[in-house]
Amino acid sequence: MSILGVDAHDALTHPRSMSRDLVNTICATFPGADLSDPWGGGHDAWKVGGKMFASMGSATPGVSVKTDSIETAQMLIDAGVGSKAKYFHRSWINIPQDGDEEELRHRLTVSYDIVRSGLTKKLQNSLPPRETT
Repeated sequence: MSILGVDAHDALTHPRSMSRDLVNTICATFPGADLSDPWGGGHDAWKVGGKMFASMGSATPGVSVKTDSIETAQMLIDAGVGSKAKYFHRSWINIPQDGDEEELRHRLTVSYDIVRSGLTKKLQNSLPPRETT
């Protein structure tokens, strides 16, 4: 499978620093996830059920993801996992470009799950099932 010119198997099995292609490859594996550029100018916004769970700007490196609370976001910022995500609610953090791939994958998954679980039950039921491992 290839998305945006990246071989999905390669991106998912070989460790490397985060790139836009890697983020897009990971996000593309989430059931019902859609990629858009809602503000134009090369922004990547990943949504499920019309609600955003990950965003990459055109100028700021890294990816912004949702956490379950302002407190969790602050804890992750204090631990050096990420920084405050510009232009987003304080429950969002920005994972840096040189962040750990495993942490990136985990944060994207958590963000997706938070947003998906906040959708109406009807909308959740209309999405493909989420396989957990």
